[in-house]
Amino acid sequence: MCGITGMVHFHGQQPDIDVLQQMMDQIIHRGPDDAGTWIGDGAALGFRRLSIIDLAEGHQPLCNEDETVWISFNGEIYNYKALREELIGKGHQFKTHSDTEVIVHLYEEYGTECVKRLRGMFGFTIWDRNKQQLFGARDHFGIKPFYYVHDADRFVWGSEIKSILKSGITRKVRTESLLNYLTFQYVPEPDTMFEQIKKLPPAHTVTVTTDGKVTLNKYWDPMFEPVDRSFGDYIEEIREKLKDSVTHHLVSDVQRGCFLSSGIDSTAIAALMRQVEPIKTFSVGFEGPNNETIIAAETAKAIGSEHYAKIITEQDYFDTLPQAAWNQDEPVADPSAIALYHVAELARRHVTVVLSGEGSDELFGGYRIYREPLALRPLSWLPGIIKRMVHGMAKGLPSSMYGRNYLLRATTDLEKRFLGNARIFNEEMKAEVLQVDRQLLSTYRNPWEIAQTFYDRTKHLDAVSRMQYIDLNLWMPGDILMKADKMTMAHSLELRVPFLDKELFELVRKIPAKYRISKGTTKYIFRKSMEGIIPDFILNRPKLGFPVPMRDWMKGQRGNQVMDTILSSEASAFFHKGSVENLLKEHRDGSADHARKLWTLYMFALWHETYMGTQPALQTSAV
Repeated sequence: MCGITGMVHFHGQQPDIDVLQQMMDQIIHRGPDDAGTWIGDGAALGFRRLSIIDLAEGHQPLCNEDETVWISFNGEIYNYKALREELIGKGHQFKTHSDTEVIVHLYEEYGTECVKRLRGMFGFTIWDRNKQQLFGARDHFGIKPFYYVHDADRFVWGSEIKSILKSGITRKVRTESLLNYLTFQYVPEPDTMFEQIKKLPPAHTVTVTTDGKVTLNKYWDPMFEPVDRSFGDYIEEIREKLKDSVTHHLVSDVQRGCFLSSGIDSTAIAALMRQVEPIKTFSVGFEGPNNETIIAAETAKAIGSEHYAKIITEQDYFDTLPQAAWNQDEPVADPSAIALYHVAELARRHVTVVLSGEGSDELFGGYRIYREPLALRPLSWLPGIIKRMVHGMAKGLPSSMYGRNYLLRATTDLEKRFLGNARIFNEEMKAEVLQVDRQLLSTYRNPWEIAQTFYDRTKHLDAVSRMQYIDLNLWMPGDILMKADKMTMAHSLELRVPFLDKELFELVRKIPAKYRISKGTTKYIFRKSMEGIIPDFILNRPKLGFPVPMRDWMKGQRGNQVMDTILSSEASAFFHKGSVENLLKEHRDGSADHARKLWTLYMFALWHETYMGTQPALQTSAV
């Protein structure tokens, strides 16, 4: 696991080594063990290394035999040993035992199609000296980040935005991104909160030529393709494929551990790891009735892991926020990100690599909202004209009337009611809170238009599969994987996610929705497949995630702190003061729950203070 950065100039200018070094210094937390650069042909590759595989020989940037192909690579390739043997058989000569060098020779053999052979997580760039061309790629699910800027003079990239900013990029808030952030609680790809900076989407490659031409290409799609086969056959294959994925994700030359919550996902990974080797597990929680560490400790005892836990106090949580905001690069208003920051800090004291359960909910249908299509079925079959009549009638009912919301949702098409796992501000509330051009509010590419792109691809699928596809393309890379990467790498900790394995997905994509959501529960087939593997008391526990007591905090003194930060920062220029103050007032008097809305505004204000003032200073955490 590492950090990459670099640039390509279009008019014969050579990159500045001092600028490249500054860019690398900003991501030293991603790679405290080693650093390397390569400059030539108007291109520059920078690299920071966290040593995981081939500790002695894995220095980068790395090249082929005649030094015509150079790579800077962040990630892990889990099938690299098999690929290495195949390439040796084709006559390629290796000088290291690293997975990085496998990509170099794979590129020589297959060109830009090489990404289709990779099983793992990655963000990398290859400079081809013969073609005078840069080739970059991001992994299938978007586990690893890849940011870039393309202007008339150069193409600049990096694993983190803060690195790119050191190249002299103008910092300006992209107002359209702020509008979408207020709904999604993150900025959906390919945009960022910065006007000039983009994200390379998951499963995409980019090719850059010295005349300034930049071409993006999508090489894979996480599309569901249901095949009606035996329930029992799927059960056996899930067990086999997940165990195979976990085994492949254990490849490393350093100590490994596992995050462990009170849920089925991380427990499944930890239990399968424990079948292979002794393991250490890590959990955090908050004081109160939903303290995850209590169940996690019982789970650890049952599976036989060496367990470490931490209770996060309110003070711990808020003391961490400035550092977390710096590490995130963009505002992500998911309160659980800070809990993840703390469990990563705990784990890094003991291991260098952790496995975790991200991705299971998106693959197997784990979110409660996925049960909605079944719940709405009694009315959703109605003809369109009848739906519209019932919908109009329901809108006229008192907002507090029992059943009104059910009628409204049952008579609203899926494309108009589901945006993914977060929907913080609707368009009406944005108009109340924001001080922006009113014309922009009616003309920007809004959340519904963004989601429609993915709905258009899934008209042939059932409602549950369509919802999962939305989350696989929006929520997962924008929230789940972004916070997983940034909060762990803040502590120089590599996180691996065995559920997000392309070989496992080839099976999961075929599982019918009736097996995923069944008998009133989510992830039904996955729960059944884990019987006998994980403790019975975990199998049917409801999903909690990291339950942060944000609602109560906002009613207390912290609410004042949040409000002061929002209204005293330069970010306040984007908001109507009275409307923001009213959110806190209504939250405190109990007339509405605005905790998440306030938190979304607060995280934007913290981000704005960090990145829109002075250039972010280098911050590091002790390892």
